[in-house]
Amino acid sequence: MKRVHVRVNGMVQGVGYRYTLRMVADEAGASGWVRNLRDGSVEAEIEGTDAQVDEVLAWMAQGPPGASVETAMVTDAAPTGAHGFEVRG
Repeated sequence: MKRVHVRVNGMVQGVGYRYTLRMVADEAGASGWVRNLRDGSVEAEIEGTDAQVDEVLAWMAQGPPGASVETAMVTDAAPTGAHGFEVRG
């Protein structure tokens, strides 16, 4: 298992980024969570196989229609064995 922490900057709030990410993660079979931050960025943790995580990360670099991703900073995190994907505050 692999888990990554991701912070995405750009026009990523108010465009359905979090809810579309949940659908993408569910379809890929990945677990984790996503939330908006006060500075306008989006933060997430994604867990799954290398292929599942890579699929979600590829989508995160583009985002949904209407989004404009400037940067996506990815760091490794310790796997937790989580199941399901949650949209947080």
